[in-house]
Amino acid sequence: MSLTLILSVFVVYTVLLFAISWYTSRRADNSSYFQGNKKSPWFVVAYGMVGTSISGVTMISVPGNVTNQAFYYMPMVLGFVVGYAIIALVLLPLYYRMNLTSIYTYLESRFGFYTYKAGASFFVLSRVLGAAVRIYLVVFVLHGFLPQGTMPFWVVAFVFMLLIFLYTLKGGVKTIIWTDMLQTTFMILAVIVAVIVIAKQMGWNFGEMVSAVTASDYSSWFDMKWDNTTHFFKQFISGIFVTTVMTGLDQEMMQKNLSCKTLKDSQKNIFTTSITIVIVNLLFLTLGAVLALYVQKHGGMAAMGIPAVDKIFPTIAENYLGMACGVIFLIGLVSASYPSAGGALTSLTTSFCVDFIGFNRRTDLSDEKKLKIRYTTHAAYTFIFFLLILLFYVINNKAVIDLVYQLAAYTYGPLLGFFFFGILTKYQVRDRWMPFVAIASPLFCLLLDWVAKSIFHFGFGFTLLIFNGLFTFVAMWLLRKPRAI
Repeated sequence: MSLTLILSVFVVYTVLLFAISWYTSRRADNSSYFQGNKKSPWFVVAYGMVGTSISGVTMISVPGNVTNQAFYYMPMVLGFVVGYAIIALVLLPLYYRMNLTSIYTYLESRFGFYTYKAGASFFVLSRVLGAAVRIYLVVFVLHGFLPQGTMPFWVVAFVFMLLIFLYTLKGGVKTIIWTDMLQTTFMILAVIVAVIVIAKQMGWNFGEMVSAVTASDYSSWFDMKWDNTTHFFKQFISGIFVTTVMTGLDQEMMQKNLSCKTLKDSQKNIFTTSITIVIVNLLFLTLGAVLALYVQKHGGMAAMGIPAVDKIFPTIAENYLGMACGVIFLIGLVSASYPSAGGALTSLTTSFCVDFIGFNRRTDLSDEKKLKIRYTTHAAYTFIFFLLILLFYVINNKAVIDLVYQLAAYTYGPLLGFFFFGILTKYQVRDRWMPFVAIASPLFCLLLDWVAKSIFHFGFGFTLLIFNGLFTFVAMWLLRKPRAI
């Protein structure tokens, strides 16, 4: 694919994105940035959340991982549905009842200042690391599309983050919910086109393709070896908790939901998203199986010049499926990356301004001063992402989707414990001790995981998130005050 074509695709899509940004950010204020003025249509949020939940990580890593792990990801996706139900029926009513801008404000009203700051800090850590990994993957693939030696990796990363910064600076969540629609549309289109083109090259009609996939080892859902991290029930239970924390306890995801007009609209959005997520992930896994069979037919990854599973889809789309498919893949990848990175910037800026600066309660800050602080914070997080992308470029050596969820298991666990201790019990806690609990619990899980693997050859997988939350919950119980509220 020529440099001119790549740049043309990138520029055209960027212009479209900035046109949407300009339109949605007209007369935008802090309320627009943080809450979308509470006027976001639920069906727009629901459709866009599919792409946000999937992101460029899923688009690249999930199909590639089918080569190693078959459809063992699917039980986790089924667990997502239960997690979304918990969000809709337990967490959203709480958030709407308290009229929250940052969901971590709940921790202050429930437990106190130190629990609140610890929870918000762990969100910032979780989102910065998780989003940086996702953005890195997309920038890495975009850089790979360029002719070798054309442009250094750091230049691609810098330009990418600069554009993200500019298009989200004014509109915030009001812009993100509409650009998410583009993300969802082009990601799904890229997958469908790739499946169709590969099936045609393999000489399959639709029925023959389905038969080939189901007859292969790649379509297995049920790993019943208990010591494996991909065990069916481990994956299913993990999916429930991963969605609960990475969506329901995540400011970026909830900020979009809380921009809907009413609780009922937000709940309709969540239930619609949960059903669509299953269908779309099944499509991605099907693509993964088709890609694996395609690689088999062509002599394997080494023969095709594919260095790692994360490169299977990009390499085949660019070099084997024709220019049209390569262009659509590139558009899908770019569309997946812009809103995901922009959403992370928006949520982190919101959390810092509300949770750490105190926008909601400080009367000494004028609107002009708040705007200046928001712009500065937005720029600072952009620079942090840029530095982390360069760091990941140096150290990355494994499937990115595993890294993202491993990070989540350690950093989201304390949030899981904090919120559900508050929801399920009536006790207050010794607030000053909670930051220590939030740090000790992930460290204990790290030790537990090491012991289990080293001595018992047992992998917790993503269920480590559950134990992390449980340890936080137990520590809060031990540090509870005598009287319940």
